[in-house]
Amino acid sequence: MSKYERNMDYLNRRKIIYRRNPTTDKPTHVYDWGFFYEEGTREYFALFASKAKINTYRSFKWHLHVLWYLNSSMSQDTFRETAFYLADRENGFVTFTLSEQTLETFIHDVSIKDLNERPPNKARKIIFKDSCVLNKVDKLKIVGRMIGKQKLTETEIYDAMLMLHDDGEKLTINKIAEALGVSPRTIHRNMSQELKKEKELLNNEV
Repeated sequence: MSKYERNMDYLNRRKIIYRRNPTTDKPTHVYDWGFFYEEGTREYFALFASKAKINTYRSFKWHLHVLWYLNSSMSQDTFRETAFYLADRENGFVTFTLSEQTLETFIHDVSIKDLNERPPNKARKIIFKDSCVLNKVDKLKIVGRMIGKQKLTETEIYDAMLMLHDDGEKLTINKIAEALGVSPRTIHRNMSQELKKEKELLNNEV
């Protein structure tokens, strides 16, 4: 884990967008605490929502792609400056050092992407409002209650994984099962290899 605290001042002062709710997908239900999408939505982006740092090249490049996508009016110079800022370990976003050559390659690869090309993103069914004051336990109770009305899918498992991860917890099958109010066997049965790999990636960030 990097010893440096994440410094969001640069992004905030320049009004760089790093969080966005779905724009075209409409929620099935709206609640005081947030939104429920029965079919899931891939339009929700929330970078830097947890204390976890970026710890792989792949994740760093994905973060750049999201920033490029969300900030369609960003100039090439500002994008490059932002990429270098995120890559500086002392700013608290990454746990490793990128060479300047690698960073320049990432910047080029991302900046030539079509701005309408949405970065790959996992589906989310439950999105809590930024103003939501519920703690992790209450949020997980809501997730458990919502999935109690339907068949458990990878989307619900992923939602629970993210909530546990955002609270700095190591993910285990038993913890995920307990959060969702199901048996560990049910989690095993509904987790693909891709989701298992995602679990390990999230654990590596804690």
